[in-house]
Amino acid sequence: MTSFLTRDRLEPARFAAEVGADECGAVLLFLGTVRSSLEDGDVEGIEYSAYVPMAEAEFGRIVEEARERWPEARIALRHRLGWIPTGEASIGIAVATPHRAEAYDCSRFLIEETKKRVPIWKNVKTALETR
Repeated sequence: MTSFLTRDRLEPARFAAEVGADECGAVLLFLGTVRSSLEDGDVEGIEYSAYVPMAEAEFGRIVEEARERWPEARIALRHRLGWIPTGEASIGIAVATPHRAEAYDCSRFLIEETKKRVPIWKNVKTALETR
């Protein structure tokens, strides 16, 4: 069984290799990174936590639903836990399909359902809070 949660850095090349196949003409990689912006403040990083058994189960359901909708899709999905500094990826999604439209649709489904359904919490730390 694949673990969807990790404390390791997300490596884009590994994601692409995990889903790539000769029959897939599209490999789409999405990395959600910790950002600092005017609206968010001077973010130093985010501490992610989760109720691991529930989060793993919900990720499994989401991926299964995606595979039912896009049966030819090859999917890799990981979300980091722990401290993630600004600029690093907190979530990675790789989707390979025969055609690009399906890869985009599947990837969007995976990230939107993750945001709605998976019990992962974040504690944002700004520069002011760390001084």
